[in-house]
Amino acid sequence: MKKNILYKTIKNEWKKFHSNKKSNKKIKLHEPTFGIEEIFNFTKQLITTNVTMGKHVESFEKKFCDKFGFKYAVSSNSGSSANLIMIAGLMSTIYSKRLRKNDEIIVPALAWSTSIFPLTQYGLKPVFVDCDLKTMNIDIDQVKKAISHNTKAILTIPIYGNPCNMKELRKICNKNKLILLEDTCESMGAKYKNKFLGGFGLASSFSFYFSHHITCLEGGITVTNDFELAEIMKIIRSHGWIRNVKQKEKWIKNFPKIDPNFLFVHEGYNLRLTEPQARMGTTQIKKLDKFIKKRRENAKILMNLMKEFNDFFIYQYEKKGSFHTWFGFSIIIKNIKIIDRGKLCKFLNKKEIETRVIVSGNFASQPVAKTFKHRIVGNLTNASKIMTNGFSIGIHQNLTNTQLKYIYNVFKEFLKIESLL
Repeated sequence: MKKNILYKTIKNEWKKFHSNKKSNKKIKLHEPTFGIEEIFNFTKQLITTNVTMGKHVESFEKKFCDKFGFKYAVSSNSGSSANLIMIAGLMSTIYSKRLRKNDEIIVPALAWSTSIFPLTQYGLKPVFVDCDLKTMNIDIDQVKKAISHNTKAILTIPIYGNPCNMKELRKICNKNKLILLEDTCESMGAKYKNKFLGGFGLASSFSFYFSHHITCLEGGITVTNDFELAEIMKIIRSHGWIRNVKQKEKWIKNFPKIDPNFLFVHEGYNLRLTEPQARMGTTQIKKLDKFIKKRRENAKILMNLMKEFNDFFIYQYEKKGSFHTWFGFSIIIKNIKIIDRGKLCKFLNKKEIETRVIVSGNFASQPVAKTFKHRIVGNLTNASKIMTNGFSIGIHQNLTNTQLKYIYNVFKEFLKIESLL
């Protein structure tokens, strides 16, 4: 099938489907970042029947490293798997800088579930600390208070693309000989002092889930500048065999009687990205800057509109020196006795503005936290307030100025109904 015939077929089907969709003003939390070009490249790869991890995955990993200045990347089937690979690699008995069971890892209480679960699944102990109410990121003062003789690492989770204070976190890690890790699944392209997030710590994770800055439908990637760790993570990603590592010789030499293609040297999983997904991701990388630019423009416009309601709401704040990539637009109700969050969100959804909670709220207060060992520093007041008073709406690349003005008008309408304006 010639390229132009396949491309035209996809283009026609895309137009047919989307022209038949009901036109509405619904403001979704997220909309697709992919289109005809991605579907074409994805389908073209399917036609070859070469779909399992191969040269296109390797090329995608290299392009991702080139884009952000990382040395090594290990792609996977989700951002959650990227976190799992990172922690599994750090816990490996063959890794020279390894973590050990019962080591404490400082984490923000405002976190996603699969940022925490790899820690507990490998016997590490999360130490939950509070966040700053305006940036929603980990509280540096609380981090300092949380350090004990068992503390071995800090895991940062920049919320919705808003960079943490990486300078201070690195200083704390250097002073206390701690490993710095980054879960940057929601923060692709974000920068602190002109340096991309993901490049400050020993290792970091990213996500290519449908709703994220770019997508492979599902997918993730773990990056590091440590060759030894990268090799171990590649082994863990693919069954525990050596097939995808650079330095196979040392393993083959030690086990000459075993077929090198089926030489298993470590516990592992099957967490691989596919070739069609990699083709899609390669196309998406080229569009990332454009998407981020639009998200930032939309956030600036909406922030300027919504400042009229500053007496009632707190909006996520971008500090000087930070480059926020706006995964979502977060709002905290200052006083839920005056404004009921459930009532407001119900009103917004009725007006076709989708809402959701911010991350998973204070994760230390989730029922599952009772099932694993952890430590809490302080009262987690801000994380708890975000859980009870906070919500987010979409600020994605497809929103128009008209839609942003509509969001403002809907908030204004609600506040008038409540006799607050």
